[in-house]
Amino acid sequence: MNFVHKCPSVAGGVPEQADEGQSAGGAATTRWRAVGEWLVVGLILANVWWTTLCLGGYRPDTLIISYGLTAAALVVSILAAAFGAGPVRLHLAGLIPLPFLLYGVANVLWVTPVPWLGWWDWLGWVQMAVLFWVVLQGVKKGRPRWALFGGLVLLGVVAVGLAAYQSFADSGWLAMGRRQAAQFIGRSSGPFGIPNSLAALLNLLVPPMIALAVQRGATAAQRVFCGYLAALFAFGAFLTVSRGAWLALGIALVAWPLLRPRRAIWRRIGWSAGVAAALLLLATVLYHQVPRIRDRVDTLLRQRSETSRVILWRAGWSLFQESPLLGTGAGSYDVRFEKYRPERFWDRPRWAHNDYLNTLSDYGILGLLLSFGLAVVVAWRMRFHLGSNLAASEGDQRKAARLRALRGGLLVGCLAFALQLVVDFNLKIPALAQTVAIAAALVAGTLPWSRSWSISQGLARTIFGTAAVAVIAVTVLWVTPVVRAEAHRHEARRLLDQLQRLSPADQAGEVRWREIHRRLRLAVSLDSRNAQAWSDLADAIIQRARMRPGQARELGVSAAQAAARALAQSEIVPEFWLMQGIALGLLDRSDEAETSFKRALELAPRRHDLWYYYAYHLSFRDHDAARRALVTCLRLDPWNEQAIALQKHLDLGTR
Repeated sequence: MNFVHKCPSVAGGVPEQADEGQSAGGAATTRWRAVGEWLVVGLILANVWWTTLCLGGYRPDTLIISYGLTAAALVVSILAAAFGAGPVRLHLAGLIPLPFLLYGVANVLWVTPVPWLGWWDWLGWVQMAVLFWVVLQGVKKGRPRWALFGGLVLLGVVAVGLAAYQSFADSGWLAMGRRQAAQFIGRSSGPFGIPNSLAALLNLLVPPMIALAVQRGATAAQRVFCGYLAALFAFGAFLTVSRGAWLALGIALVAWPLLRPRRAIWRRIGWSAGVAAALLLLATVLYHQVPRIRDRVDTLLRQRSETSRVILWRAGWSLFQESPLLGTGAGSYDVRFEKYRPERFWDRPRWAHNDYLNTLSDYGILGLLLSFGLAVVVAWRMRFHLGSNLAASEGDQRKAARLRALRGGLLVGCLAFALQLVVDFNLKIPALAQTVAIAAALVAGTLPWSRSWSISQGLARTIFGTAAVAVIAVTVLWVTPVVRAEAHRHEARRLLDQLQRLSPADQAGEVRWREIHRRLRLAVSLDSRNAQAWSDLADAIIQRARMRPGQARELGVSAAQAAARALAQSEIVPEFWLMQGIALGLLDRSDEAETSFKRALELAPRRHDLWYYYAYHLSFRDHDAARRALVTCLRLDPWNEQAIALQKHLDLGTR
């Protein structure tokens, strides 16, 4: 008879024991579960390595493979559990992400004004939750767990090697043939595009290496090896010159002794003070001996804060105040930011540079509590088990001590990662979200929980088999087309930006435009709800009209249709109205075009580029109004070359 019952859980990592009378078939299913566990580890490491080495997964085309590997790991984990020997035990901690994911679906369906961005953001949360569950539920034995952690450590070593290459050989090098942005020259980012991202990865790895190096009863070889790796990772973090990451790691290391409740309070305070003094001494030496660090610190002190971050934080807080309970909608921060953009701030932020504030802005108090709130409660519970003994079957005392050191170090690494989220958007970088999910699961899986669920084998096979089929179907029929569409759109946008810098007579523009048009048509066919793809298609057709003025009216019809498809998805994105205004201008529908331009300016009143396009539109029929629009444009951007040229033409009366 199939049934579900609750049973006391045991510490994670304890191998499940076969029944005494286990048959040959039972032994085979036990082997299948073990093979499945190793296969899951391989898929997870392949995923993390692939995503990290491809600029951290920032590009959508990387995520086509990444999401596929995540789904494969989930399916293998499900099938290994369902068709292994004995009942399936479900870890209580695996339910932690579920409430937020369900709330996220509701938010995308009924709250966000930009649903295509909402789903994209939600998929990032899903991948993090899936990896947490797969490691927690599917990687239970000691050797696979250590192999998984070892794979992360090796990735960290490679990342530091790449950072050293950037620092000492080619400061402009980036993975995938890209070149580093000017603002980051002199700071190493390793396999990532942003130095802060590398620092976040290393912050996760430094504490467990320290813990294993100073572990009671450790061998000399272990102390030397782990101590060397801790120093190597700290050196890599030094090369990033990431002030926020350094501060986060420092606070976590100082707090570490205080998180051990079984020690006397005075000893904990003493150790904490000692760590703080050592770090302060190290910081003082580095400040006086390393000019690059001194410049970064002096700049921060001179400005009293990071000016751009403060702007983003103020906007995020204002957006939260607009809708405190449910937020302004998943993925909406970048679009909603325009309302609070200050004059002469030209960055396109995408996120709030504070993951907590970004979540609060997009998902409201409810979303923040369901995501980070539950995680904080669980982390606080973990604190009381940092020094707890493991089950006898875990192995000898040395192995048990090593595992305690690992989980304590990983928990402190997660704390450093969490502290850095105050000043960065690390959870929006797929590779970092994957890594912290794995680290959190490795900690949670070795701690005792008051309850776990045990499902009989027959029922487990039915439920899990159905779930595996559902995962495959959703991945193939929905996730993959959505990600492929965004990948094509992203590359087309990059090519389109290059095309706009070419002369209309340049023959290279013709070939490039055809590739852009092909990609955007493919994007909207794969995902017709990707409003940004429709808007970019309208932009591409408008650029075609610039290249072929004789076909302007015909192309204007197609551009207007594409812009209308974008606006059908959302009416709060200024670029969509801009594209419609330009397209209607090609059709000589000036009054309707002016309405579209004005709507764009209502949504983004301090965007200098929108004021320029509006002035250009007005210049065909109302020079005085065009001049007034140009005055506003040049107030927002005094160095706008196109606006200056248009102003000269108007003054000369050449238009």
